Amino acid sequence: MGKLVYSMLTSLDGYVSDATGGFDWSMPDEELHTYINDVSRSIGTYLLGRKMYQTMVFWETADTLPGMDATTLEYGRVWRLSDKVMYSKTLTEVASERTRIERSFDPEAVRALKAASPMDLAVNGPALAAQALSAGLVDELTMYVCPLVVGGGNSCYPQDVRLALELLEERRFGNGAVMLHYAVRS
Repeated sequence: MGKLVYSMLTSLDGYVSDATGGFDWSMPDEELHTYINDVSRSIGTYLLGRKMYQTMVFWETADTLPGMDATTLEYGRVWRLSDKVMYSKTLTEVASERTRIERSFDPEAVRALKAASPMDLAVNGPALAAQALSAGLVDELTMYVCPLVVGGGNSCYPQDVRLALELLEERRFGNGAVMLHYAVRS
């Protein structure tokens, strides 16, 4: 049975993008990117909302762009080997292999997916994660906290969910980022 992990790059004040929608401040350096690559190998399926999918689909063809470093190319390989479930009421086609569209988030279908999966699953994107957190589906949170405060934007966490967490692991990176890995306590 796979675990469902909510994983995001976030500012210290808990935003995944700033007030203008920008997130270039969250781009990992090589050390952090290598670590994320290693963790991502345990993910068999990504659950993505439309906006996050449209951001992440870049990795489907990143290897065709000139000047990509080995760490970036490796993340693209990991992405392409994973299954993706993209939740959208509007999109009718996907731009990546191993991807299917679901029209709405169904907690029971996600429970069944977790039960049948030999690998972990990741929910990416705060809107979709809010639904998974509210449904009690998220087993772990892995947050990569970037060393800056952006003062507003798209919050990483839903306002109406309260979680008791147990710290499993922490790690500091040379660029000042910190990885915090928590289990959700029942």
